[in-house]
Amino acid sequence: MSVEAFNALPAERLERELFACLAAPAWGAGVAAGRPFRDRAELLAAADAAARSLSWDDVRQGLSAHPRIGERAAGASQEASWSRAEQSAAAASSDDGTRAALVEANRAYEDRFGHVFLIFASGRSQGEILDVAKARLGNDEATERAVVTDELRKIALLRLERVLDAL
Repeated sequence: MSVEAFNALPAERLERELFACLAAPAWGAGVAAGRPFRDRAELLAAADAAARSLSWDDVRQGLSAHPRIGERAAGASQEASWSRAEQSAAAASSDDGTRAALVEANRAYEDRFGHVFLIFASGRSQGEILDVAKARLGNDEATERAVVTDELRKIALLRLERVLDAL
């Protein structure tokens, strides 16, 4: 999709596309407010800046649309489809022991931090994801919030690239 086409999207469609990238309305509003963009780099820079400026409440809204790592996202939405694709390498590279350990790590993480464990999973094995989950359990709240915000930002930018490529 050209940036010109992105700039020309009707508001309702733009909102839907951006919400599929990151389920935090503040992010979508921040990106949309920058239209028209001169080029792809300017659009991605605006999306990056909007993600970096999210409040923790906005981040938690975005997290609410993400399934647990290792669980298949349900439904036919674009977001669910992307989530399944992003976790596909991890799902293909897992064994029963690793899957069970990841379920336990997810539970421990949620007990500790009060939200799902989020990681930019594209291209990572389930073993790699498990190692990162275990390491992040040692983070304090402020450190983990910063990590989660950055992981969410990376996912949103990847998904925005997919929107641009697909339309």
